[in-house]
Amino acid sequence: MAFTTLAFACFASILTIVYFAFPNKQYQWVVLLIGSYVFYFFTGIKIAAFMVFTTVSTYAAGRIIGSNTRRTRAVIKEHKEDWDKKQKKAYRAERDKVGRRIMALTLLVNFGILFVLKYYRFMAVNINSLTGGGLPVFRFILPLGISFYTFQSMGYLIDVYRGDVEDEQNLFKFALFVSFFPQIIQGPISAYDQLAHQLYEPHRPEYERFKFGLELILWGLFKKLVIADRASGLMAVIRDSMDADSPNGTMVVFLILVYALQLYADFSAGIDISRGVAQILGIDMIQNFRQPYFSLSLTDYWNRWHISLGAWMRNYIFYPLALSDTAGKITESISRSAFGKTKAGAHIASVLPGALASLVVFLVVGIWHGAEWKYIWFGLWNGVVIMIAILAVPLMDRLNKILHIDPSSFRHRVFRIIRTFILVCIGYYFDVAVNATESFLFLRQTLTGQNLSGALAAAAGFDKYTLLDIVLLLMMTVLMFIVGVLREKQPDVPLRVRIARMSPLVQWLILFAAMMTLLFLGVYGPGYDPQDFVYMQF
Repeated sequence: MAFTTLAFACFASILTIVYFAFPNKQYQWVVLLIGSYVFYFFTGIKIAAFMVFTTVSTYAAGRIIGSNTRRTRAVIKEHKEDWDKKQKKAYRAERDKVGRRIMALTLLVNFGILFVLKYYRFMAVNINSLTGGGLPVFRFILPLGISFYTFQSMGYLIDVYRGDVEDEQNLFKFALFVSFFPQIIQGPISAYDQLAHQLYEPHRPEYERFKFGLELILWGLFKKLVIADRASGLMAVIRDSMDADSPNGTMVVFLILVYALQLYADFSAGIDISRGVAQILGIDMIQNFRQPYFSLSLTDYWNRWHISLGAWMRNYIFYPLALSDTAGKITESISRSAFGKTKAGAHIASVLPGALASLVVFLVVGIWHGAEWKYIWFGLWNGVVIMIAILAVPLMDRLNKILHIDPSSFRHRVFRIIRTFILVCIGYYFDVAVNATESFLFLRQTLTGQNLSGALAAAAGFDKYTLLDIVLLLMMTVLMFIVGVLREKQPDVPLRVRIARMSPLVQWLILFAAMMTLLFLGVYGPGYDPQDFVYMQF
């Protein structure tokens, strides 16, 4: 049930009516739970069993860990007067082993399921190619949203173990947190303390929420149907015009640029529709994008792109690695050396653990995107660039002084935005290509096979509908760019709020123009094959 289909529109509308009409507001969340499972069961009841298992196992583990934590606190409180700090610490450490083992087992089982379903085939094929062995190779059906609901559930469990949140007492409420239908397809990956209480609280219909939610949905549909799906069709035409063995480097660059447009419009559209539906229901999901193509560095880009995934990686992988005892020993070892006494050495000593942790994080990000070598190279590219950037901060500062560059100047900011976009697009080579070999072929041809006249000749051979698509994409990209600039100038004030401050006539004209654009320029209708959202495959 894709977000862009009439079936989803009917489903969401009926669910919203039932949700707000439900007489006992304290149990509105039950309507959301039933609706979420109905939505998920459309993908198949057998596949839904994996989400049910993750829900039940994580809930049970959370209850055990939470109970263990409360028992530990109670016993320590009982012995507040007769135990010294050492005894309290020893008891706490002993009891903590129980929670740690339960957490580790639950993480192992659930991430193990994800690994087997998503990565076993990749692992088996590569091991067989190296050893000539005979590992059986299976192709499993990947449950819808498995990466998203697994990461979200495991984040909750780790938070319970750390004591950051209380364990949920009600299994069915926890099931709603895991399965909430607007986010199940492609996120965002929500934190329990941010989302859960909103799901369980009673809500009444609010005009402002309804209006803002519909506007967000409309903007998402515009980006998906007018830009992303049209760009996807153009990418197919470009690929068909390229020589598989020696592609035109100029056409490769064109392909990457169209993909950059398609990916952003597609993913952000899905998130906007998700957040819009949730907002109508009275629930605010976290923002997952913040004008990422205006980023000043690759680190800044990843702080703006898929924000929820970055937050998960930061909280549960980066900080545990960067602040671990091993990281401390690395810093101490370098600091004590002769090199560590120098200014450069002191900098390396302080940032190396974080730089290495970043490399590991982006290797995981690459693997998260898919079970293929091209995604591993994608993660390594981002991780290595960010690691070098962290280590080279003093060098860049010195270079700026020597060249009399003002990092805060408008000209330099534009330069950094363009530089970052180029670095991002190099990473996209690993997304666009069929495999890692083709990725490196595309990179080589970009450097050595530029042929503008050949690219123009190929483009001239496109049919008139494709040429019209290119013109429309350029126009719509300019519009999306203008919206991005407006948001970037006032990031704390949503554009919808600014529109709401205008006169009713202007608001209706904007809404009418948006609907007409979607109606006449959207890619849909008889014979249209709805394109899955890109991140559904991850």
